[in-house]
Amino acid sequence: MTLPDMHTADPIPDAARSEIERLLQTGDLFRYTAAKDAPVALLEAEFAQMMGSKYALALSSCSAALFLSLKALDLPRDSRVLVPGFTFAAVPSAVIHADCTPVLCEVGQNYRIDLTDFEAKLADNISAVIISHMRGHTSDMDAIMAMCDAQAIPVIEDAAHSLGTLWRGRKIGTIGKIGCFSFQSYKMINAGEGGILITEDADLVARAILMSGAYEHNWQKHPVLLEAFARHQNQFPLYNLRLNNMSAALIRPQLNLLPQRVKNGRRNHDYVAARLNISSYFDVPPPLQGEERAPDSIQFNLIGLNDAEVSKFAKAAETAGVKVQVFGHSADNARAFWNWQFIKDLPELPTTRAMLVRACDVRLPVRLTQAELDAIANVLLTAVDVAAPNRSAVA
Repeated sequence: MTLPDMHTADPIPDAARSEIERLLQTGDLFRYTAAKDAPVALLEAEFAQMMGSKYALALSSCSAALFLSLKALDLPRDSRVLVPGFTFAAVPSAVIHADCTPVLCEVGQNYRIDLTDFEAKLADNISAVIISHMRGHTSDMDAIMAMCDAQAIPVIEDAAHSLGTLWRGRKIGTIGKIGCFSFQSYKMINAGEGGILITEDADLVARAILMSGAYEHNWQKHPVLLEAFARHQNQFPLYNLRLNNMSAALIRPQLNLLPQRVKNGRRNHDYVAARLNISSYFDVPPPLQGEERAPDSIQFNLIGLNDAEVSKFAKAAETAGVKVQVFGHSADNARAFWNWQFIKDLPELPTTRAMLVRACDVRLPVRLTQAELDAIANVLLTAVDVAAPNRSAVA
């Protein structure tokens, strides 16, 4: 069977077309032009309702949401922010943009935070924590929140990859003080670019709204307690990180599609995982107890292969039509912590490094059929036999 194109985003629903056409005709793309019911404002209300949160603020990206979350916490300059060593470079970058210092903790072979290292570093003058649910893998949020709450340390959830994921019945992004999500094209909801933050804290979201670019009296168009704004108006710089109405028009019709996309993504992931785990060369880490994931990709560790064989595997898979990203096998991968040279005194994380040089990533768009999933799995299983032809791959 011909392999699918796994690197195109899901199409925008037809339901968006009439609103897009209206916006094109009116040119009404700025979120604050309308007195009320601008597409961005409607998106914020709908997203907050979907997540069960009081407040939502739509922004230009998830990176912008992380940055504004830190600024809205009003941390002192050079505050230390604890971040997992396995995340996208934008996360420690947001910490630096917010005039804070990223502190990296170890991540284990299952892509989750090493709780022992996390606890040790949390005690080292940490002012805030960003938990990256990297590629949708949820760390033990009960343990993390217990440790952070005991020290009154605020937690920001980087849920860029986790829209639709549940942790013991709770929606990821609603567990910490702030949750940040992405609408970039390779996420569950596609606007090309875009992000949103959610919180229960009126005072915090008021600060974020003002800094996002709600200048003069535009903050009055947000359904937040006006006294929260009154305390802060003219007290913060404007970073102008707003989402525009066209992006909101692309996003809103996709919200209702999320439950089915989550269901399809989990089905696809688990089907391919079962096929790969037959081979002793593959290890697809299972979810933690109580974790219900919403994947649109699959990650696996290569077992028993040396560096040359890992490279040979990736090349064989790509030649056959399946692009495999080995997180630790390129000079510029933005998910390999040793490439974050913008961090002063960049630490060594041996556990995380050992994982990254064998950890692989393959996109599995939720639209794929079982026949296409079989074709992808067949390529991966054949590629590992090419890479290590003289050994048995049967588990």
